[in-house]
Amino acid sequence: MSLTRLTLRDFRNHAATRLEDMQAFNVLVGENGAGKTNVLEAVSLLAPGRGLRRAQPSEMAGRDGGGGFAVVADMEDGAVQIGTATDAQAPNRRTVRINRAEGPAARLAEWLSITWLTPAMDRIFAESAGSRRRFLDRLVLAREPVHARNATRYETALRERNRLLSDPTEPDPLWLDGIEAQMAQTGAAMAAARAALVAELVQVLDTVPEQPFARPMLAYASEVPLEAEALRAMLRDGRRRDRAAGRSLTGPHRDDLAVTLAAKNSPAADCSTGEQKAMLIAIVLAHAGLTAGERPRLLLLDEIAAHLDPVRRGALFERLALSGAQVWMTGTEMAPFADIAGESAVWSVRDGAATRV
Repeated sequence: MSLTRLTLRDFRNHAATRLEDMQAFNVLVGENGAGKTNVLEAVSLLAPGRGLRRAQPSEMAGRDGGGGFAVVADMEDGAVQIGTATDAQAPNRRTVRINRAEGPAARLAEWLSITWLTPAMDRIFAESAGSRRRFLDRLVLAREPVHARNATRYETALRERNRLLSDPTEPDPLWLDGIEAQMAQTGAAMAAARAALVAELVQVLDTVPEQPFARPMLAYASEVPLEAEALRAMLRDGRRRDRAAGRSLTGPHRDDLAVTLAAKNSPAADCSTGEQKAMLIAIVLAHAGLTAGERPRLLLLDEIAAHLDPVRRGALFERLALSGAQVWMTGTEMAPFADIAGESAVWSVRDGAATRV
């Protein structure tokens, strides 16, 4: 299955937009600020998390609407319907409906596998480890739906442990035992899923030529044991140190994705912006080949073709076609997509309205 209809109501600058009859390639063309990326952001909300801009729900509601928004997607012409919405009474509470029944956001991952690349991610290798963890977790989630539930439970337990550790009053050891047991169970599962995906990506990337995209070498930088009991013991043994710091210094929340440019054996952070972009594309393309399964797969690629030469654009479109995923791309003009125009659904986006071309 794949998306066949997408409806936006009062979402950013889209008061009432409906896109239908999607294809394997879906292209949104328009000037900067027209609302192209807003459509991709709306689609990204059909996965657990805060979407490709990591914005608060209240920031997504259209200024001329009633204070809330709605995004609804149909798969196979309505055989499955997924939606998310807010209302003016609770602008930062986002509800999720699957086949018209309300449920937790983590369940979205059971229906769709969504990955994205945006221009804001081009410098991800030069930013904090948190940016790379989020990127890696998005890749894991697209492969393993249970990762969302594990991450939510781990973050909840982590916040509670940090609260107890920073309290002037000595925390109850039994209470810490219970919190650390949950952190250990979910944290070890998170680390194991990350490590397994990185290992699979390494295998795929080892077979990829140096050109036309820069080939990255990957490693999961972690000190977290992959077994729950070992992580639980590490957390227990580190209580005194963590209490002095006022926060947990051990766990998958501190791990990193190490990336090196193979051709130069150079850390990604030291590479040019173009090389970093090429490595990101290579990772996403390698990942696309690992996510085939029962769930529909979506790739959201914002301004992906604008700065690629014709050879790299051709290679990108060829790899995307072979991936079997439904691909959504944006651009300010149609020229970069000329090679796939005949097999694409194309919309002209202007002032928050999308017209099929």
